[in-house]
Amino acid sequence: MKFHEMTWPDIRQLPRDKTLVLVPIAACEQHGPHLPTFTDTILVTGVAEGVERRVPERVLLLPTLWFGASHHHLRFGATLSANVDTHVDMLCDLVEPLLGDGFERLLILNGHGGNIDTMQLALRRMQPRFHGKQMTAASYWDLAGKELAALAEGARKNMGHACEFETSMVMALRPDLVRKEKIEDDPPLADPMLRGLFLAEDMKQRTQRGAVGFPELATPEKGRRFLNAAIDRAVEVIAALLQRPLPN
Repeated sequence: MKFHEMTWPDIRQLPRDKTLVLVPIAACEQHGPHLPTFTDTILVTGVAEGVERRVPERVLLLPTLWFGASHHHLRFGATLSANVDTHVDMLCDLVEPLLGDGFERLLILNGHGGNIDTMQLALRRMQPRFHGKQMTAASYWDLAGKELAALAEGARKNMGHACEFETSMVMALRPDLVRKEKIEDDPPLADPMLRGLFLAEDMKQRTQRGAVGFPELATPEKGRRFLNAAIDRAVEVIAALLQRPLPN
């Protein structure tokens, strides 16, 4: 079920305790020389719509929120960004009417690394007021981390930026938007001695071309496998959430 294609009487009739509201969020930001600025939105929308097609009677899919927290990309330009506090407010404002309308189960499905902190902060802010609701959030690549790592050929086994994963998936979904002649690997500047440490650096400080990873290994066939892995895992998680008792 797609929220934006339904009427208010349609939505009013949905069983609040047996429907999971799926909230895809993403960004519009630079993705290196070879991918479009809408990459994160294209990808998380592809995953979310794939999930809705698989379980349309149990999932209420919202339109993708494309405006993300992307200030760490601003020095490259080609980036639209909300600051962190604004993005937290946006996420709360987006889902609070649905929680107030009686929906009991919520999954924010994220497609942009810069939104991880803000979506978690938003849920922490709302939880004391909606402690009887099931409010969850995850990036699709974290849900399918093991499966995606097994499919990757490059040395980087987790999601980068305009990397083997993202480039392959855009090739599968929107091949017309990939500048193949501009694809070039951009390995992360990593120091193994600093593993586990958070470095407050922007993308200009971390990378030469605005990408992180090995996009030269990307193929559309691999992209379809990545997408299917993410959809499969999200469907599994949603099935488990729908069976899980609501919190007291």
